[in-house]
Amino acid sequence: MEYFNQHVIITGGSSGIGKAVAKLLAPRGANISLIARDRQKLVNAQREIATASLNSSSKILTIAADVANRQSITAAINKAIATLGTPQLLITSAGIAHPGYFNQIPLEIFEQTMAVNYFGSLYSIKAVLPAMEKEQRGQIVLISSGAALIGIYGYSAYCPSKFALRGLAESLRGELKPKGISITIVYPPDTDTPQLAAENKIKPPETQKITATAKTWSAAAVAEQILRGLEKGNFAIAPGMELTILNRFHSLLTPILNWYFDGIIRKINHKQ
Repeated sequence: MEYFNQHVIITGGSSGIGKAVAKLLAPRGANISLIARDRQKLVNAQREIATASLNSSSKILTIAADVANRQSITAAINKAIATLGTPQLLITSAGIAHPGYFNQIPLEIFEQTMAVNYFGSLYSIKAVLPAMEKEQRGQIVLISSGAALIGIYGYSAYCPSKFALRGLAESLRGELKPKGISITIVYPPDTDTPQLAAENKIKPPETQKITATAKTWSAAAVAEQILRGLEKGNFAIAPGMELTILNRFHSLLTPILNWYFDGIIRKINHKQ
């Protein structure tokens, strides 16, 4: 797929998967708008991406904004469009996770997680869609999670927000297709990012055990899978064999996985 001189907007682009995708697109000549809350992280990401694309004419715009705030993210996207034009690609990569026991997680965490993970993507799509519709072209990529395919013990705040993205993508797919706009949902596995490192510090022991056998991917490897899936025109991108199988057969596999998870939880509870 050709991204030369095309505008790409990435929310959560200062770190993790968002930054890794930008580092792959910049050498291809894409003009990139990175949107995130932390100005210093944006500056650092801009330098890193520029270094990765020394022989490219890629323009890299950084805008500090909070995706959970509708006015903030809308203004940021409008600024990006005014500066670099209608985007060919929007990637909503901003996200947070706070694992813990349901009865110990404050309601504010549930609200904040949904605000960032779901409404942050929704606001971004709403902001970019008029320009894409006008030109009858564009791609929208929602970075969800493998946790959108099956509920995971200890992630009662996180999983629903990622399930919601799946519902949004599936609902919009048919509606946007006749307008020349494609939508893709990505179900990344555990990815080596600052977010995962923070999660690992507070995961309940049951959650640690359940997730211990899962392979941790690099952000760069996930980014490569995303671009490969986009080139193939995939609606769903599930990196790795485990998530590919879970994506295709999750309704059949859920009872088996729940039985397996319950066994882990019983063993840990007996030890406490």
